[in-house]
Amino acid sequence: MKVLEAVFLTSAARAADVPRHAEPQIALVGRSNVGKSSLINALTRSTVARTSGAPGKTRLANLYRIALSGSLRPEADPEARGRGPVAGGRWTVYLVDLPGYGFARGGEDARAYFARLTSEYFGLGRLKAAPTARERARPQPDDAGGGRLQPDDTRGGRLQPDDTRGGRLQPARPSAALLVVDARHPGLASDLDAWDWIQSLGLASAVVATKIDKLGRADRTRALGELECALNSPVTAVSAATGEGMDQLWKRIATLVTPSKKGTAADRP
Repeated sequence: MKVLEAVFLTSAARAADVPRHAEPQIALVGRSNVGKSSLINALTRSTVARTSGAPGKTRLANLYRIALSGSLRPEADPEARGRGPVAGGRWTVYLVDLPGYGFARGGEDARAYFARLTSEYFGLGRLKAAPTARERARPQPDDAGGGRLQPDDTRGGRLQPDDTRGGRLQPARPSAALLVVDARHPGLASDLDAWDWIQSLGLASAVVATKIDKLGRADRTRALGELECALNSPVTAVSAATGEGMDQLWKRIATLVTPSKKGTAADRP
């Protein structure tokens, strides 16, 4: 897979402001300091995404258009040309960097806003923002969720669609999602909840563990094993600093967006 072009398109304050495209959109979901912007730059071998050392700085949904050449499967449906990595062709994918969950600059109102933007982009029930350390220290009712991400509406155990009566514009929806976690902190409650939520949406999805270069060989093996066990999913380990794992991640993304014979994403967990 070869990156031909990486372009920043827009920042969206509302889900309805995210442009719709025929090509697949991949949502990047993760904690505020997990390094999603650095991951985008490493994937595209560019500085298309702005990075910051301050967690919670991303306040909008940032959309990037990535043009690539190369193929994953020569037998991919010819009718899917332009919508996935078919043999020998150029294809396009959009990466959508969503505000991180957890810490957010601006306090409780900002965290609630970020959670609403993210959940509305997926087109389903909202996620409650994770509480601050001070909030967690206060006594909580039994059903408060222990500071973990929770759906606002869990009727029947399933997230419910947002009310769209009154001719409200339907926002763009992602084709697949990447949960981005920090390899140094496997099994965080917020990451587990985010993965459960993504799984409940029925999207093609995968887990990416960043900052793998910061772990020695033994710690790396242990952390990845814990992650795969906790999430019950394979994990692609990457490093934005060294470029490790980027080719494998592009192949994983291509798998997620390659239409099957039935016209759906090829690989679902």
